[in-house]
Amino acid sequence: MRIRSAVTALAVVLAGLVASAGSSTAGGTTASPYCGITWGSADKSAGALSDAPLVEVRTGRHDCYDRVVFEFNGPVDGYSIGYGETWTEGEGLALSPYTAGGALLRVSLRAPAYDDDHLGTVPYAVGEHVANVLRYPTLRDVVFGGSFEGYSTFAVGVRARLPFRVLVLAGPGTHSRVVLDVAHQW
Repeated sequence: MRIRSAVTALAVVLAGLVASAGSSTAGGTTASPYCGITWGSADKSAGALSDAPLVEVRTGRHDCYDRVVFEFNGPVDGYSIGYGETWTEGEGLALSPYTAGGALLRVSLRAPAYDDDHLGTVPYAVGEHVANVLRYPTLRDVVFGGSFEGYSTFAVGVRARLPFRVLVLAGPGTHSRVVLDVAHQW
């Protein structure tokens, strides 16, 4: 009789645990996503090739994510961004040995980093670190991979494989921006 009571009590406890699996609160409700972020970490791409040159790369820290902004002198909406190895444009050299971080976002922008006379429009050489990300919660590095045949490449090192989103924004003025936000956590 005692064994049967113990087994019944154990079954009740296990059923309660199974019913609350996936819940993170005592009330049985599922916790909200971190900062409401539901971006995911799958590859993202959009847009077409543009001849508007890249003119600036900058970074920023926000409460829930870190940001990399690629600014162009004209309309640009083309990009392909995802986790994995990044290769230099034109050479095919892997950037992972030169990029800090536990995970690597390969950023391919569908626009050049040079003007119509093939003069560079950004002050970076292939393999150079383009931003100081000291004390950023998520970003670890941003490395220029070069620009070749109208495409510009960057390796963005992050702490771990985390959710990210990409925005295309108009302005300021006639400029446009491709913005990469990487969440601080899942």
